[in-house]
Amino acid sequence: MNILAMDTSNQLLGVALLQDDQLIGEMTTNIKRNHSVRLMPAINQLMRDVDMTPQDLDKIVVAKGPGSYTGVRIGLTTAKSMAWALDIPVVGVSSLEALAWQGRFYNAYINPFFDARRGRVYTGLYQQQSHKFDLVCQEKNVLMENWLKDLADKQQDVLFLSPDMDIHQEMIKTYLGNRAVIPDGPFHMADPSHLALAGSYKAPDNTHTLTPNYLRLAEAEANWLKKEQAKNG
Repeated sequence: MNILAMDTSNQLLGVALLQDDQLIGEMTTNIKRNHSVRLMPAINQLMRDVDMTPQDLDKIVVAKGPGSYTGVRIGLTTAKSMAWALDIPVVGVSSLEALAWQGRFYNAYINPFFDARRGRVYTGLYQQQSHKFDLVCQEKNVLMENWLKDLADKQQDVLFLSPDMDIHQEMIKTYLGNRAVIPDGPFHMADPSHLALAGSYKAPDNTHTLTPNYLRLAEAEANWLKKEQAKNG
């Protein structure tokens, strides 16, 4: 089973190839560059490096958000187009779940999150069970302060994972103190090989109906809905 995984849902761009659960190639960058012009060249380069062609692929796995609206769309459009053209399955995995795999050996709650601006975050609470992660609290877009109050009430150790840790670390420590476990920098970046592994345990999605996991409307769409509601009373 040859699996191609791709993640453009946030600033990190990651591409990985798994062959029978073994990593055979991976490319990751964490820089502010346009994913739309870099994703396909990264895929092509990686496949050339491991002497593989698109026809050798058996499944495609993609991070479906939450995260950057544009980044999520780029990844999903590329993955779905390739899956349709190659007539192979595609699997969408929550970007939060993919990040949670960074804490797969931590025997407690795992809290991945992405900054959503204005004091809000995209987040969910996970706990590992065998080869999958169970959601203890559903993924949501929420005020970080309210979320941390709820976590503090659980009186449990929590491993926090986020590329935006510097924005929220002080508040995390304020509310959870020693119950907050915050690892070193590289652990806060989702690994595309973990994304591939997560997708290997999931059933395929419908190629045409697989949609982004935004967790909230894009600002333009939200403003349009407000205007329509006001217009209609």
